[in-house]
Amino acid sequence: MNEVVDTLTKIEQNYKLFQQQQFTFIRALERTREDAHDMMNPVSSIVQVQRYKDQHCYNSTDRRILNMFISLCNDLRNLCQKMETVHPGDSVTNGLLEKCKVLLNDSNDLTALRATYPHAVVNYLSMEEARHRYGGVVSLLPIVIDHMWQWVTHSKRHTLYIVSRGCCTCKKETHTSQPPTKHSATQTSVSNKNTVQLQEKDFKKFLAANQRPKQKAPWKPPGKH
Repeated sequence: MNEVVDTLTKIEQNYKLFQQQQFTFIRALERTREDAHDMMNPVSSIVQVQRYKDQHCYNSTDRRILNMFISLCNDLRNLCQKMETVHPGDSVTNGLLEKCKVLLNDSNDLTALRATYPHAVVNYLSMEEARHRYGGVVSLLPIVIDHMWQWVTHSKRHTLYIVSRGCCTCKKETHTSQPPTKHSATQTSVSNKNTVQLQEKDFKKFLAANQRPKQKAPWKPPGKH
């Protein structure tokens, strides 16, 4: 779990660097789309960005920022696979991972995807046309990262719950395997008391059997002595 958290933290830090260059990312998409004669339709998938980079990108700055986006998608996809091996999963964690895998699918349609508060990536798009064309692709990474942090939070709570239940069970078994202290002390006290009483009774019998008979004083005639 610690490895997952560390990896996700690193990805999020890289995403924040990418987010600071969102304007560069949009300009790169516009130039490559223009070269591909694909200006009318929105950027709707990861594979579309990959195709722009591979076939229509001739600027080193554009190539760098497009490659950064694709690398982040690949890192998140690999982390999804790691998460599946770390935690056995329940309905909540499995549902979150399934959403991430669908969103990160190369051909998944991102057109209607929109990141909401506290993310402002869509608001940074200056024109309505840009919001319509690029709103989905800029929303992908923050939404997936949010889902993954939710997965981490739920998995940790689930793990702590199992551990706490296990400890309670151990304490209960230890408690039931030992007789109550008060009851044990009472039984010991009663046993000791009976032993003392038996010892006193036997001692009295011993004295009665071995006591010498008292000797009577010699007879003297009445008068002064």
